[in-house]
Amino acid sequence: MWLKPEEILLKNAFKLWVTEKGNDYFVLQRRRGYGEGGGGLTGLLVGTLDTMLDSTSKVAPFRILHQTPDSQVYWSIACGGTKEEISQHWEWLEKNIMRTLSVFDSSDDITSFVQGKIRGLIAEEGKVSCVQEDDPEKFREALLRFEKWFDLPQKEKLVTYYSCSYWRGRVPCQGWLYLSTNFLSFYSYLLGSEVKLVISWNEIWRLEKTSNVILTESIHVLANGEDHFFSMFLHLNETFLIMEQLADYSIKRLFDKETFQEEPSLSDPLQITKRYCLETHARNEQFRAFFRLPKEENLLEVYESFLWVPFSHFNTLGKICLSESYLCFASQDGSQCHVIIPMREWFVHRALIVCVRGKRALRFSEVRDFERLANAIRKRCGMTASPQHSDNPEEVALMVGQKDSSKAVSTEALMTVFHPQDTENLDPKMLKEKMKEQSWNIHFSEYGRGTSMFCTKKTRDLIVRGIPEALRGELWMLFSGAVNDMATNPGYYSELVDQSLGTSTLATDEIERDLHRSLPEHPAFQSDTGISALRRVLTAYAYRNPKIGYCQAMNILTSVLLLYAKEEEAFWLLVAVCERMLPDYFNRRIIGALVDQAVFEELIRMHLTQLTEHMTDLTFFSSVSLSWFLTLFISVLPIESAVNVVDCFFYDGIKAILQLGLAVLDYNMEGLISSHDDAEAVTILNKFFDNVTNKDSPLPQTVQQNSVGNNDKASSISKVDVSDLIKEAYEKYGDMKSEEVESMRKRNKLYVIQTLEDTTKQNVLRVVSQEVKFSASQLDELYVLFKVVLLHHDPSLAYLEQYQLGFHQFSLLFSLLEPWSLCSGKDTLFLWAFRLLDENQDGLVNFKEFCVCKLTNFNCIYDILLTVSDLPEDGVIRKSPERGRGKVDLQAYLKQWQDEILKKEESIKDLPRINQAQFIQFSKTLYNLFHSDPEEESLYRAVARVTSLLLRMEEVGRRLQEPTSPQKSSTSPIQAALEGALPDGEASSTPESSSDTPSTPITQEAGSIPQEVEWSFAFEQILASLLNEPVLVRFFERPVDIQARLDHAKCAQLKSKTNK
Repeated sequence: MWLKPEEILLKNAFKLWVTEKGNDYFVLQRRRGYGEGGGGLTGLLVGTLDTMLDSTSKVAPFRILHQTPDSQVYWSIACGGTKEEISQHWEWLEKNIMRTLSVFDSSDDITSFVQGKIRGLIAEEGKVSCVQEDDPEKFREALLRFEKWFDLPQKEKLVTYYSCSYWRGRVPCQGWLYLSTNFLSFYSYLLGSEVKLVISWNEIWRLEKTSNVILTESIHVLANGEDHFFSMFLHLNETFLIMEQLADYSIKRLFDKETFQEEPSLSDPLQITKRYCLETHARNEQFRAFFRLPKEENLLEVYESFLWVPFSHFNTLGKICLSESYLCFASQDGSQCHVIIPMREWFVHRALIVCVRGKRALRFSEVRDFERLANAIRKRCGMTASPQHSDNPEEVALMVGQKDSSKAVSTEALMTVFHPQDTENLDPKMLKEKMKEQSWNIHFSEYGRGTSMFCTKKTRDLIVRGIPEALRGELWMLFSGAVNDMATNPGYYSELVDQSLGTSTLATDEIERDLHRSLPEHPAFQSDTGISALRRVLTAYAYRNPKIGYCQAMNILTSVLLLYAKEEEAFWLLVAVCERMLPDYFNRRIIGALVDQAVFEELIRMHLTQLTEHMTDLTFFSSVSLSWFLTLFISVLPIESAVNVVDCFFYDGIKAILQLGLAVLDYNMEGLISSHDDAEAVTILNKFFDNVTNKDSPLPQTVQQNSVGNNDKASSISKVDVSDLIKEAYEKYGDMKSEEVESMRKRNKLYVIQTLEDTTKQNVLRVVSQEVKFSASQLDELYVLFKVVLLHHDPSLAYLEQYQLGFHQFSLLFSLLEPWSLCSGKDTLFLWAFRLLDENQDGLVNFKEFCVCKLTNFNCIYDILLTVSDLPEDGVIRKSPERGRGKVDLQAYLKQWQDEILKKEESIKDLPRINQAQFIQFSKTLYNLFHSDPEEESLYRAVARVTSLLLRMEEVGRRLQEPTSPQKSSTSPIQAALEGALPDGEASSTPESSSDTPSTPITQEAGSIPQEVEWSFAFEQILASLLNEPVLVRFFERPVDIQARLDHAKCAQLKSKTNK
């Protein structure tokens, strides 16, 4: 089979391999110990070693290497288990590749071409194998085994399964790994020993690929404090990718339900499949991230093709990627060339020539499935009307920009207004600036300009040197993909500005507070022009994305964007940063920044080993580097130097920030190692940043930020030019790939989120434990049960308010825990209990409120009955306006907090009296509670005696107050109330109640009470009457096994669990 090209040191392999065939570019080799002759003693040893190794470590007996005549480097490109298999690959190379290689001039071009071709063949083989693996019959058998071995909900969806080994200590257990939407499951049965493992995706803290002496390659899972290792996969990378996606989606469904609004198939776990959901979604995300496209774009079709590159004068091999509105191309030969062609700017002149606005054509050749691609392009050309052509970039910007722009919106970059370039000024810095502009103009003439510009290594080299001031806004828009967002949403920003104008929310209050803290030393933000533009952009974005709203550091970033981009462009740049390039950065928990800090720590351990040996605890760098990531070094570097960092960020993403962070620590290595404490280390870094300059910056001294107050000290420290620092970062750490960074992000995201959740849990349990009598372990288990059924999760709220249940979820959990959940009329009881706990009437109950509800306490039942009169007639709970929306009254929150602190312990004297309707419902509730109890009959009779006694006491008291009142009916109203309180049949079947009550016939309808009679009972009266009945006292004082209820709830919850 074809292999991903890897470099081989051939001189070390002479004793293990024998060359069978060879030419100028390829070598076919056989491993000693195989084939004819066997290779003597050496071959015997090699063959024995290969036989003893497991299947994941075995070396194929045949291989093909690629070489060039003037190079000592060899690349493995194919391997085979038989002579026939490797001979087929060899014949294909001679027939299809050898003739083409003769046209190349250099060895590097030959190697790049061969590598690209082999990668294309691997991709094609992957497509075929993927189709062959989908065997419905085998999957059906696996599903039956999955349902048989694991007692999981019937609706649990099996996604895929793999054969592997699970390691128990040093003993491997061969079995099957099943990956479903909610669980990772493993089963093994060998020699009478059964191994069964079920792990919820929500419980996983770490998921990573590892290798050690025993395990050549394995998958490590850390869950609930235990390490689990799986190895011996046939397709380890595919398995790990599926596991990573399922764990990520499970976390998002739990903590960020809004993420999948545009992906219905992923939001519903029952619709998730391996091939059509997980793989497609991952491919779309990778496609959008690489080409910086809007989130609406999806990868529809991929074609292998050659593209004529005019600046290099040769065809480069790559892939054509077609989406709804874009045709993209990325090379696969190592040239790092890619181009994006928006549908709005092209039309097809011929089947293989795409003409782009600006009189430039892109020529594709040797396209696989040519007819299908041509038809797809023609179809999209017909669907979308091409706008008028223009060669002027300014006209293009106007065309795709805002429609009917509001007069209040600024149409110029602030740097243009407050620091216009003096064309007559020919000082050295301005001359260098003009030379930079000329270099970019030459680049534009060769590589194109605008959205269809070729991006290559030369483009990155120009960016590392610094983008000219006049082109910075245009290129930021291009490299970030914001130009595409703005082009597809004309007039959107102006509408947002009009809609958000005058709104008053918590976000707008915070924005107003921070407006004058945004680059206050810059003249642009010392005037109303800059402040107003900053206010409009931040307010419009908060209106667009209320989930983020406004967070600190957004003002600093937006200020810099406004300096070099027009107001609408700055808004779309902010959208690109917050929603695409730095996801989850700008929220209350800054999860994205914490994840990247964890990645940064991992990179420090990999590249700066000397520093890690001296400072074993790297959390110091996390606290120091937080502002680096949140503000892209803007808050620590002078503005004239920081913009060069932003240049690199918009081209290379977070990779540029990580590289620069490593370079900063490397530059200060000696000082950091010799520092005695964290404060001294911080001082060293701050002095370094103060002395980072931009010697080529054309900005005047009034705009530049120089270190103030440290001139004497700064003069003794050598200055560092930001261009040199960035260049050093790319030279030392530029081999870091974006795919590796994304992989590290995913690996650390689980740990960061679980750490935050554990911190939240510990804070909640610490508060709640002071008010309940549960043990620490019981409270912990109850918290886990509470999270499983939760409806509402908002991490921006206080700890206690982050997890809350609606009535339906409350009823589900309440019924699993309460000892009286089997009583008749339980739904009504649950409704009243929820109403009592929901003090702020927002339709949600938090964990603290849930824990303090103890229905084994008679006082709680009495409180519940007091809420009956407050319920709406239809009994439906309606939510009050959601908190967090609109302006928040902070004074009211402070007063409520003070009242809770000063609140005294409730006594029975504070409980109000219950009226007639509440007393009737109270009696019915007591009867319902005794359902299925062993002493049910005795309890019924005891309640009848209690209610009869209370009614008689009330009637006697009323007669004493009105001694001359005549009897108007043969049946007293209180007797009628008693009849209405008893369940059907109880009045006639309970001898005590019939003997204690008057024997006169009942002439009024049961339960009817004349309006003129008003009576009520105090809690002391009811309690005293209940204490006279031993059977009732035993019932309410009966101990409840809390641990047994929790264990029952966990089992029942697992069987009935469904993700909503």
